[in-house]
Amino acid sequence: MVTSKVSSTLPAEKLSIDEQIVPFKGCSRLRTYNPKKPKKWGYKIFVLSDIDGLIYNFKIYTGSINPVPGQPDVKASGNIVLDLLQPIPRGVWHKVYFDNWFNSPLLHVALWKQGFCSLGTVRLNRVSGCSMPSDTQMKKSGRGTSVIQVAEMDDVELRVVKWHDNRGVTLLSNFAALEPQNTVKRWDSKRKKRIDIVCPSIVMIYNKFMGGVDLLDSLLPLYRISLRSKKWYHKLLWHFMDMLLIQAWLLYIRDFDLTDAPRKAKLPLLMFKLEVANCLLQKEKSIGTKRGRPSVDVEELYKEKAKRGPTVKIPAKPIRTDKYDHFPDFGEKKGRCKNPG
Repeated sequence: MVTSKVSSTLPAEKLSIDEQIVPFKGCSRLRTYNPKKPKKWGYKIFVLSDIDGLIYNFKIYTGSINPVPGQPDVKASGNIVLDLLQPIPRGVWHKVYFDNWFNSPLLHVALWKQGFCSLGTVRLNRVSGCSMPSDTQMKKSGRGTSVIQVAEMDDVELRVVKWHDNRGVTLLSNFAALEPQNTVKRWDSKRKKRIDIVCPSIVMIYNKFMGGVDLLDSLLPLYRISLRSKKWYHKLLWHFMDMLLIQAWLLYIRDFDLTDAPRKAKLPLLMFKLEVANCLLQKEKSIGTKRGRPSVDVEELYKEKAKRGPTVKIPAKPIRTDKYDHFPDFGEKKGRCKNPG
């Protein structure tokens, strides 16, 4: 149900693929360990998203990765990319970005033949016949040094670029290259100031469009459902609930920016979640109309009261008028009635 919902969204041109960890330290065969992640123990999920964090597909890692039916076998990590891209239309030339765990020349060739441009960091031991200078040699030439090698594989042109910043970074692409080069600001510890160094186009493109899944990962822990449970599947269920709420909020932000509404009217993520919770509380409840003379609107009286001094927020109108019995809250601290007047 979740995958059908997220894949129904019209995909953006720039797409990124990365892995996501759902924190979990309980007993489960699906649990993995990654020492490079902030949360080292948990379920691994491979995610396809755009640069804003909107998800279009995902796969839970279960320990075995098989070739996709009807697709070429490009090894385990490359098969994940082809599997995630199944809902994306072919021949539209979407641009796909991924890191060195997924990348290989076979994957770039397969993507190009299906109408995808692709770019990612790469491990040199996966690119046979490609020799690049070492980091020590490039360090002598100074920061900003870059080297490119171009080759054809199965009638597809591939470019390997190594750029030296503080250390060497190697990228492989079927559409991007060195030009046009730009400059970036970096801190020079010897001069004690920021300097300009040359940066290839392929590096600028990768840094700009690769962070979609990382953005989603930064939003998930903000207001994560933190219920404790011994059931291994509860953690995944709550993760998908959080993820869908964030997807709804991102779509709301995207549509809100297309309107002329004032920026202060835009709901932050926390208030958006509270509004969704309030709406779910009112589901299938009928709010009837009162007979007799119309009473004074409490909302207007509350606004007038708030102008005179500090006030405590009253419950939302749908909850106050849902015709259910609401018991008062008792406390030790004295206070005035919330009803103005």
